[in-house]
Amino acid sequence: MRIIRHFSKIAAVIARHPLKMRLDSPEFHALFTPELKKLSSLFASNGFELRMAGGAVRDLLMGVRPSDVDFATDATPTQMKEIFTHEQIRMLNKNGEEHGTITCRIDDKENFEITTLRIDVVCDGRRAAVKFTKDWEEDAFRRDLTINSLFLDLDGFVHDYTGGIEDIKNRRISFVGDPVIRLQEDFLRILRYFRFFGRFAPVGATHEPKNIEAIIECKDGLKNISGERLWMEFNKILIGRMASSVIKEMLLTCKLGPFLCLPENVGFDEFERVAKVNSPKGEDGPLAAAPSTLLSALFSKIEDVERFQSRCKCSNAEKWLCELIVQKREEAMKHKNDINYFKYAILDEIFERGG
Repeated sequence: MRIIRHFSKIAAVIARHPLKMRLDSPEFHALFTPELKKLSSLFASNGFELRMAGGAVRDLLMGVRPSDVDFATDATPTQMKEIFTHEQIRMLNKNGEEHGTITCRIDDKENFEITTLRIDVVCDGRRAAVKFTKDWEEDAFRRDLTINSLFLDLDGFVHDYTGGIEDIKNRRISFVGDPVIRLQEDFLRILRYFRFFGRFAPVGATHEPKNIEAIIECKDGLKNISGERLWMEFNKILIGRMASSVIKEMLLTCKLGPFLCLPENVGFDEFERVAKVNSPKGEDGPLAAAPSTLLSALFSKIEDVERFQSRCKCSNAEKWLCELIVQKREEAMKHKNDINYFKYAILDEIFERGG
């Protein structure tokens, strides 16, 4: 499915009144390394604006120092390259230039990934053809979730065009605009929605009906998503917060199992047992186990593992661990307090496979 979008006036029509608020936190100020200050000064002196974007802003509003910060700018990739070349600043990974992303390295100490404001012009449900813009609001309205559509300028002001601040306050996961349109732009957003719901929603929270209805309407699009991308998202869901309830919603309500090549009759009792054993904080925390450990709990036979791996492209090591757990599950339950049993079981399996 190809969606052609003409964005020039859409955002202005459907946006709420843009909200601007001041953020003055230790986590924000801690990000200002000499390298970031130099980068900020460089853009300002050339007449361009530089803002933090997306997940980093969300994390800062929740009082968390982000481990990774993405930046957005109204400078085009060509203009950025001219600036960096003139200042003899090294540029890395130019493969992202087509989508507006330039990565630079300041003083050989810190890398910064900077993306030109853009709109998605033609979408096929996987990747989008983009057009550059200087309108921050238009860029905000092409993003998937409101909590990921915020910008933070380097003077400490958060710019909210979609209601993301309110959704963070209420721990609500909402799509930007029409959920169906957002999902049709990239069907992997179906899994991203569940990952973020598990990560941020209150324990016991229910899904907004319009989100679930949109996911059910668009789920066939997952057929066209690569197995590597599916596994990249699903493995985070498996070990994430509220994994049991999130996966139940995915498989029982939305019927996403066939698109991941999961068994028709998944044994949720086993998954919940394994999740509970590996939940030091209960539902309100991530699981302390490898993704394959949780994944194996959804399988009852070796063929289930092989079928899943043929679609979702988990690594051979992850597949091997799933097969070992499925094969030894019944026997292992009799030795669950014997650490040596598990050591020898793994060593024996490695030996048999010629490792």
